[in-house]
Amino acid sequence: QVQLVESGGALVQPGDSLTLTCEASKGTVSTYVIAWFRQAPGREREGVSSVCLGGRAYYRDSVEGRFFASRDNARNTVSLQMTELKPGDTAVYYCAAGPTCGVLSSGEYSHWGQGTQVTVSS
Repeated sequence: QVQLVESGGALVQPGDSLTLTCEASKGTVSTYVIAWFRQAPGREREGVSSVCLGGRAYYRDSVEGRFFASRDNARNTVSLQMTELKPGDTAVYYCAAGPTCGVLSSGEYSHWGQGTQVTVSS
């Protein structure tokens, strides 16, 4: 079993960049597909990116080309580099561990972190 902790959330301006980190405080990320989700106030949780065991990443259309996910198994972490941030990216960001790569459905993921707040505002 893996326990995940997110960090790196902040208040930034539109156009800024920010990197979130998901670290395993228990267990190892190397045996799980790790996905990033986000939830804005009043909206449903949505999948942002899924990182396969081999490092290939999938993204939702609205962040393709702006967000870049990667894993560092030696550090037991998965990162989400976010560039060209927009107010619409404001949300609590969660990482989650699951078995199936390329899936951005929250029901497929069984281990979740507590979330980190990202606010994009001028």
